[in-house]
Amino acid sequence: MRLLKENTLLLVIDVQEKIFATMHEQIDTEANIIRLIKGAKALDIPIVWTEQYTKGLGRTIKSVRNALQDYKVMEKKAFSCMGDHSIKNRIKSYGKKQILICGIEAHICVYQTALDLMERNLDVYIASDAVMSRKKLNYHLALERLRDIGAKITSVEMALFEIQKVAEGDTFKVIAELIK
Repeated sequence: MRLLKENTLLLVIDVQEKIFATMHEQIDTEANIIRLIKGAKALDIPIVWTEQYTKGLGRTIKSVRNALQDYKVMEKKAFSCMGDHSIKNRIKSYGKKQILICGIEAHICVYQTALDLMERNLDVYIASDAVMSRKKLNYHLALERLRDIGAKITSVEMALFEIQKVAEGDTFKVIAELIK
């Protein structure tokens, strides 16, 4: 199924200081998360942003926090975003059927959130170049398991251009610039 602007919500999961510092491929992943956020803004796609146990893991890294400055962060303690009543309600309030996910860690919070979303018959898309884990093995296992159970694995560039559909208009110019 194709990602459609009118059906899509971006979920940014737990890109926090203390845990981010332990991740592999930090530079590329950070840049891709920011591209995805800016692309979602240009496409007028709603964004839900979470942090896991902020007291222990710190705030969202500054560059991502700056990209999300127009949005309210939602703190959680459950690994799955759907395990927190207020986050679950926020996601449901948009009425979107397609959830595009970026964030960390791929094999814990991203994975468990995706499982819960799919159990609610939502279509889940994982931006593979905008998620990560501390260990590459866990990252690859998470993507493999998610694909096996029906999540769609995509990339930031693939997702943004899929939603954009045509090489024209103001949003195309913004997205093309982001991808350069």
